[in-house]
Amino acid sequence: MAKPSLFANPSQAPLAERLRPQSIGEVVGQVHLLDDGKPLARMLQSGQLSSLVLWGPPGCGKTTIAQLLAQAVDMEYQAISAIFSGVADLKKVFAQAQTDFDCGRKTLLFVDEIHRFNRTQQDSFLPYVEKGIVTLVGATTENPSFELNGALLSRCQVLTLKRLGIRALEALLQRVEIELKTELPLTLEARDVMKSMADGDGRSLLNMAEVIVSQNFKEPLTPSQLQDVISKRATQYDKGREEHYNLISALHKSLRGSDSDAALYWFARMLEGGEDPLYIARRLIRFASEDMGLADPQALPQTIAAVEAYERLGSPEGELAIVQALIYLATAPKSNAIYMAYKSAVRAAKSSGSLMPPKEILNAPTQLMKGENYGKGYVYDHDTPEGFSGQNYFPEDMGRQAFYSPVERGFERDIRKRLEYWDKLRG
Repeated sequence: MAKPSLFANPSQAPLAERLRPQSIGEVVGQVHLLDDGKPLARMLQSGQLSSLVLWGPPGCGKTTIAQLLAQAVDMEYQAISAIFSGVADLKKVFAQAQTDFDCGRKTLLFVDEIHRFNRTQQDSFLPYVEKGIVTLVGATTENPSFELNGALLSRCQVLTLKRLGIRALEALLQRVEIELKTELPLTLEARDVMKSMADGDGRSLLNMAEVIVSQNFKEPLTPSQLQDVISKRATQYDKGREEHYNLISALHKSLRGSDSDAALYWFARMLEGGEDPLYIARRLIRFASEDMGLADPQALPQTIAAVEAYERLGSPEGELAIVQALIYLATAPKSNAIYMAYKSAVRAAKSSGSLMPPKEILNAPTQLMKGENYGKGYVYDHDTPEGFSGQNYFPEDMGRQAFYSPVERGFERDIRKRLEYWDKLRG
C-alpha cells in the first residue's frame, strides 16, 4: 500500500505534495491511458496489473500513477530510485518482496529513472517479474527501446505519458486556489505565461505557484513582473539523448517540406537547448546534397559559406549566416535524384562483381595492351559534331544502366533536357 507522507504536518508539505492526487480519477492530462476503455482503466477494472514502463517527460504524473495503482489493486508498495540505489538495495527490495509473497501479498515495485540501471541490474528483475513476486512499474524520461534491455522490455507493457497540456495545467492552478482558498495574484496574461513557462511539467507549475503565493503580492503580477519573480524553466533538451535526435529530425523534415518558419523554430529550439551550431550546420551541408542536389547547385556553396562565416565570427553573430543558409535551403527547389542515383549505383556495383570496362575506353600504354585491342575504336567526343560520341562506358556484360533521373524542378529541369537529347543521339 502507498506509504504515508514524510511530513508529520501535511500543511507544512510542499504544495506539489499536498496536491498529489489521492485517486486515479484526480490525475490530469493522461486521459488516453485512464479514461474508460483505455489501457490503465482496463487493468484496474479487471484487477490484473501487468508490469509497466511509464515513459514520459518530467512532471507528468509517473510517480503518482504508480502509487495510485498499488493502492487501487491493494498491493504492497516499494519505491526505489535507480540514481541512488545499487545492487545491495535491490537485494533488500527483492528479499522483502519474497517475504511478502510467501505471506500471500504481491508487491508493486516502482523504480524511478529505471533507465539509469545497467544491463546486469535490469536483468536482476527478470526472475521476480516472471514468478509474479513483484509487479514492476518503471518510470523513465528516455526512450525505453534505446535504454532498456530487450529481455526486460519484453516482459513489460510500455505506456507513454504526455506532457501536460494547457487545460491540465489550468486544472492544477484551480486546485491550488481551492487548496489555498485564494486566487493567485496574476493577470490573465501572466497566468497564461506561467503555464507556458512550466513547459508541460505539472510539478514545475505548482512550485512556481508556491513561490508566488509565498511573497504575498498585493496586486496581480503582469507577465514581465512574473518573469522577474520566476526564472524561466530550462528547455527539455539533452544533446546526447533522444530529444537531440527528435529535434534534428524535425528540422530536417521541415526543410524538406519547404517550411522555412518551422525550420527556424526547430533551429532556435536546438540552440536554446545548448546545441552546437556547427553540428546543425554540418547537417545542413548533408541536406544540401541529399534533398536538393542539382535542383539548385548553389545550395551546397551557400551552406559551406555559412559554415565558414560562423567559424570566423562565432556565436551569436555567426548564427545569422546559418539562418541565411537555413532559409535558402527551405525555399529552394528540392530533389533527391542524386541521392537515389548514388544508392542505385552502389547496389549495381555490389551485384555486378568485377566486370571489366569496355576495352575501347581503356588506355594502351604498352605494345602488349595495344595488341589486346585496348583503346581500339575509342571515339574522342570533342571530335564529333555534337561533342557527344554516344559510346558505351558500362561493362559489356552489364549493359547500359540508368541511375540518375533528374526532376522537373529547378536546374535539374535543364539537366533532364540534356540527358533526353543525348539519349536521342545515342539511339
